[in-house]
Amino acid sequence: MTAVRMVSSVLLLVLMQSGALCARRFRGGRNPQPRRAPPPPTYRADRVDTTESFPLDFTAVEENMDNFMTQVKNLAQSLYPCSAQKLDYDMKLNFLENTSVTCNDGSPAGYYLKESRGSRRWLIFLEGGWYCFNKENCDSRYETMRRLMSSSKWPQTKTGTGILSPLPEENPHWWNANMVFIPYCSSDVWSGATAKTEQSGYAFMGSLIIQEVVKDLLNKGLDNAKVLLLAGSSAGGTGVLLNVDHVAELLEGLGHTGIQVRGLSDSGWFLDNKQYHCTECVDAVSCAPTETIKRGIKYWGGVVPERCRQTHEGEEWNCFFGYRVFPSIKSPVFVVQWLFDEAQLTVDNIQLTGQPVQEGQWRYIQNLGIELRNTLKDVPAMFAPSCLSHEVITRK
Repeated sequence: MTAVRMVSSVLLLVLMQSGALCARRFRGGRNPQPRRAPPPPTYRADRVDTTESFPLDFTAVEENMDNFMTQVKNLAQSLYPCSAQKLDYDMKLNFLENTSVTCNDGSPAGYYLKESRGSRRWLIFLEGGWYCFNKENCDSRYETMRRLMSSSKWPQTKTGTGILSPLPEENPHWWNANMVFIPYCSSDVWSGATAKTEQSGYAFMGSLIIQEVVKDLLNKGLDNAKVLLLAGSSAGGTGVLLNVDHVAELLEGLGHTGIQVRGLSDSGWFLDNKQYHCTECVDAVSCAPTETIKRGIKYWGGVVPERCRQTHEGEEWNCFFGYRVFPSIKSPVFVVQWLFDEAQLTVDNIQLTGQPVQEGQWRYIQNLGIELRNTLKDVPAMFAPSCLSHEVITRK
């Protein structure tokens, strides 16, 4: 109860100070009149205090934390910014200062940012969304999923969910961090470093986009950061594995050695296993994982971590698979991976569309879970639930 009383006292003090500050602001108005000498104070028995109060009930906080957090949020919203305005939870769109780094179609790449003044923690999130690996399926992707290849219709704001949420009840550990969401518009698993050419018809600059975002953020407070968490889901999760050391090395090379760079890879730990049954390689969904990456890394001009490149020289495609690239990563990385990942099953040609699962499919699925679990045995920080799903950290 002592801690509760301390919290109560601090909040009451903040309330009193904020109320006094608001009162001064409102009395001044936009065109304040010249000050006059105040009249002598008069004391009346019926004096009424007009300062608005926001009572908080601190009884039984331990047993009713949800109600307590609601009261605190209402209090904060009432005081900010001493008016009836609501808290602005949205991330704002910013385009890169370096206009030569673009999306697939040459439109400007960018990021969404919600600053948290005073916080020295930064979270940069890489969006996922499959990929394409030749002119034909990139053309098809452009027609059907253009927002993943172009910024031409990106909205001006974006509301974060899950680990990107600014609400403490939804995101208790990172709600007050500086939030950055980088839309996926390079179709290269965040690995490319190639400008648009007549032959390819597209730019593949995923790796460069991440670097340019980091450089831009240094002018927006990242230079004073203590911790930078590079997170991502699906293709973005693989992008974390490919780029977390690049980001750490970039910051160190620019003289920002005090920033701790860490990674969080969600549903990006794929296996280069054999498909349940082989089909014609038409797109990223129908092809075997190894075949699409082998074709893609050449088409994108893909960049992989240097230590992994040296280990797999001539076969750099290996570095797109978590258990092969992880031993070469120097930065701390937390891995979140469903043992029965829906995207992995899709590329392995296991279609779970409500039809009864055949015995051969069931054995294949069970073996997949065992195989994936074995690849995580040397990962010191991971969460691998035995469930059928895909992506988790941005869910509400």
